[in-house]
Amino acid sequence: MSILETLAKLQSQFFNLMRIAICIVMVWIGGLKFFQYEADGIVPFVANSPLMSFFYSNNSNEYKDHKNKEGEVVLKNIEWNKQNGTYTFSYVLGTVIIGIGLLTFLGIFNNRLGLLGGLLTAGMAIVTLTFLITTPEVWVPNLGGDITTPNFGFPYLSGAGRLVIKDIIMMAGGLIVASDCAKKLLKY
Repeated sequence: MSILETLAKLQSQFFNLMRIAICIVMVWIGGLKFFQYEADGIVPFVANSPLMSFFYSNNSNEYKDHKNKEGEVVLKNIEWNKQNGTYTFSYVLGTVIIGIGLLTFLGIFNNRLGLLGGLLTAGMAIVTLTFLITTPEVWVPNLGGDITTPNFGFPYLSGAGRLVIKDIIMMAGGLIVASDCAKKLLKY
């Protein structure tokens, strides 16, 4: 049997591998939402998003004065984030993300649940990709230097931007597993 024939015969197993991969990423990322450093880290995304900013109590620009660097514990910033609703929102978001991951995984056994999980994965990825438009922190800021060769703004992604752009893969994976479940439900 050739490599091409082997790959073709393994396609259904690769759909399951995609479901497992999505589940691992979603459960891991969702689980991290229960920790202070991760909840602090999503504040710029949520605060600048017209789709999500209403979940927070304070003005979208106020977070800049209360940012904790990753792993930093500044009690006055943590208190501000508590009052802002940062942690409550992060816990709810984490629970939703874990749920989506589990639904996607369950597509191995139940096509209806898998279809829902795949569509929700794609939908969540689309919302995340909007951060490329709404969140200033996703682009490298102007750090000065030679004006004739700017190395900031579009297309230069910051660490936050590189994190967000990868959701294109999650969107595609969600649509792939959703379409596989739809195909099975229609018995093609």
